[in-house]
Amino acid sequence: MDVQARTAEGLLLVQVREERIDAAAAIRFKDRMREVTAGWAGPVILDMSEVKFLDSSGLGAVVAVMKLLGPEQRLELAGLTPTVEKVFRLTRMDSVFRIHPVLPEEYRNAG
Repeated sequence: MDVQARTAEGLLLVQVREERIDAAAAIRFKDRMREVTAGWAGPVILDMSEVKFLDSSGLGAVVAVMKLLGPEQRLELAGLTPTVEKVFRLTRMDSVFRIHPVLPEEYRNAG
């Protein structure tokens, strides 16, 4: 699972460099997120702008990452493609996560 992380402005920015987070990729996604967030205590922004497809297993994996971080850490999402955004909206998970239409400008070239 190609997931890249960097710190910027007190945040951990994580970019998913895959087109799908589905049943075949969900466990790899969770494992990789566990690796990149290990030891990090601050907020995390997950840039999903390259993800074109997310099924229920993928959604469950994103929720599992939020739970993994714990209540003291914030997981925000950015750059949801229309198909992925629709999954979050239809499941009402858009009310659980703070979702940025795009990665906030101040973090695009930072790090």
